[in-house]
Amino acid sequence: MASLEEAATRFLAHILERPDGPMAFRLILQPIMAAILAIRDGIRDGKTGAPPYLLAIFGAADQRREALRNGWRSTSRIVILAAVLDIIYQAIVYRAVYPGEVMVIAILLAIVPYMIIRGPVARIVRRARAPAEKL
Repeated sequence: MASLEEAATRFLAHILERPDGPMAFRLILQPIMAAILAIRDGIRDGKTGAPPYLLAIFGAADQRREALRNGWRSTSRIVILAAVLDIIYQAIVYRAVYPGEVMVIAILLAIVPYMIIRGPVARIVRRARAPAEKL
């Protein structure tokens, strides 16, 4: 069994190899898909006055469950697609599948961009709507 240090070294080497390897298109396509969904959901949040997404997740417990459910509903297909494509990539390149790497890549390509973009979009929409509502 590989030591933790060997596993970490392999993981970092594999992550750094991905942009140059086959199927590199997914490293651009999946974050773009996540961003599109985040923009859609952020616009909806801004129009409905929903709390900022990250604040809802890390803030009040009563809002957390619904915010996580809503975010998962939006990103689940992209996360699954990211995982499947990474499994295919690993099978082609390494002739093995490393589940930990699959999870990290899926999170980095789908969930992180979604979480970063959704809140600022909602704030922009709220601010843009505020002057119009005063009229």
